[in-house]
Amino acid sequence: MHPLEQLRNDALREIETAPDEQTLEVARVKYLGKNGTVSAWGEQMKTLAKAEKPVVGRLLNEVRDAVTAAIETRNAQFRSEKESSALARIDISLPGTPHEIGALHPLTQMWERSIEIFRRMGFSLADGPDIEEEWHCFDALNTPPEHPARNEQDTFYLPDGRLLRTHTSTVQIRTMQAAPPPIRVIAPGAAYRRDELDATHSPQFHQIEGLYVDENVSVADLKGALEFFMRELFGSGTDVQFRPHFFPFTEPSLEVYVKSKALKGGERWIEVAGSGVVHPAVFEQVNKARGDKAYDSEKWSGYAFGLGMDRLAMILFDIPDIRLFSQNDLRFLRQFA
Repeated sequence: MHPLEQLRNDALREIETAPDEQTLEVARVKYLGKNGTVSAWGEQMKTLAKAEKPVVGRLLNEVRDAVTAAIETRNAQFRSEKESSALARIDISLPGTPHEIGALHPLTQMWERSIEIFRRMGFSLADGPDIEEEWHCFDALNTPPEHPARNEQDTFYLPDGRLLRTHTSTVQIRTMQAAPPPIRVIAPGAAYRRDELDATHSPQFHQIEGLYVDENVSVADLKGALEFFMRELFGSGTDVQFRPHFFPFTEPSLEVYVKSKALKGGERWIEVAGSGVVHPAVFEQVNKARGDKAYDSEKWSGYAFGLGMDRLAMILFDIPDIRLFSQNDLRFLRQFA
């Protein structure tokens, strides 16, 4: 037997009978350490005859691999024994520690349901900044300087002249600036107005703005889209009504009302959205900003709408006070888990 083979047998026997990890580590250093016996044979290779080197070299690699594998196997056995011992001390009859499972906020649930419905109609998502310029918020949307919404009593203005957007309609303008028609987008996000905080008003609220621009878009397209959305959200038996209104950036303008047996408030008409056909003046402002005639009102038309997410959630979930959305009261939030 070659001395290396004898060395391998001795090492494997010592590793297999090691009673603990400390003894195993001593054996590892003894054989594989820098000054170990296997390492010493590696140093001796340079002194061997040329004919011996391939044979001894192959045998040395086999011995090193065998000793290394045996140490790893024995270490795994020690770890397994430790885990088994730890598990044996656990009293499985004791009650477990309860972990409370979180849930989506009701407003987030409202976002996701609404976005999913609009995606099925071919709308993509668009986004814009909460801090806006006055041009995007008012001028581009055909809102005259004397309009009440531009008053400091109604809008949060910043010292540099910018403002917190009063509606997500600003994303309409940014979307049209960035891309030529046709476009079909929804813009979910927060909006801000100087409202006194009470059961139905909040200085911060949430909207989904919609915009569709293409050839030959009419009020019929607008009604079809919103009727489909309302019936998907509130139930197939929902009645939808459109009433004339005024918004500076649409003509004609319509308010949207719904009535549904599925709602806990009973069968009554509830206002849920504002909408209308995009005013040609809005296209003109966008063309000026773009420096072209991409949105020629003789060729393109479109509709826009704005849905209040807080209001829709209050109607759908029968929530009496808008302040509940921001108070983080677990008694309220657990109802939607």
